[in-house]
Amino acid sequence: MSKSDKLLLVFANAVKAGGGIHNTAELAFMLGEPYTPAFTKFLADRVKKGQLRRVAQGLYESVLTPPEPETAIYKIIKKLRSDELSYISLESQLSHTGEISQVMMDRVTVVTKGRSGTFATPYGVIEFTHTKRPVEQLAANLYFDPDIKMYRANIEQALTDLKYCQRNLHMLEHE
Repeated sequence: MSKSDKLLLVFANAVKAGGGIHNTAELAFMLGEPYTPAFTKFLADRVKKGQLRRVAQGLYESVLTPPEPETAIYKIIKKLRSDELSYISLESQLSHTGEISQVMMDRVTVVTKGRSGTFATPYGVIEFTHTKRPVEQLAANLYFDPDIKMYRANIEQALTDLKYCQRNLHMLEHE
């Protein structure tokens, strides 16, 4: 079996297991290959040939067996900030709970202990906003959403985050 075929098999098995978004180091490990510039070039060649799609810097999905579109962006969020607490908040969470009438269609707003940053992906834009507040102060106001396998802020925390980040408060339905 060629290395390309093994790569596609790894992605197909990952999607069956609920995954489907992988970084370069994970793919090298799953294929038993060293993580070298040559391996990175191999992945870039797979993208050029249309077998893989680069969904963010260093993150890939299979074109043949992509992850579920409804949850793919959350998988990307978790991969981009895997070492830091990150949770859905701000406008995305307030839209999810009905506190604002606008529906967030092409953007997910995330509060993180990691770096702030904005990432354009095929599934929408991910906007990370850094918080300096300690995890202990945040933890009681977060809940785990099993549908997306991520934490979300409760309404009070999302409102606090919105004010703390000095975001637009005019869209709130009940201020």
